[in-house]
Amino acid sequence: MIEALNNVEAITVFTDDVAASREFYVAVFAATIVYDEEESCMFQVGSLVVNLLARTEADDLMTPAPVAQAGAAASVMLTVNVADVDAVCAELRERGVELVNGPGDRPWGRRTALFLDPSGLPWEIAQELV
Repeated sequence: MIEALNNVEAITVFTDDVAASREFYVAVFAATIVYDEEESCMFQVGSLVVNLLARTEADDLMTPAPVAQAGAAASVMLTVNVADVDAVCAELRERGVELVNGPGDRPWGRRTALFLDPSGLPWEIAQELV
């Protein structure tokens, strides 16, 4: 029997600029660095670890699967639930983060907005509407 996959521990983000990504996560998420070196930087964001890994190092983890090239279309989006999307959007703008879209109400009862990290990883902030 396969153990349930209900405890996501970490997400690895392949980046072309670890230093820029490190600065982004510290500024935007106030993330706590748990490991840091030139090719990799790990942050604790709530109960999740975000591992920023230089794209040049990704083959070691992914072979024989291919690693997407810089600028390739997104194949994953991460969502953070917040109490007030508009307030978070205002704070993101103050920190120099450009929104891709939103905030806007969705037909499934959520208000969302989207921004990208320096590697193009999309982050959605979402608020449940009452």
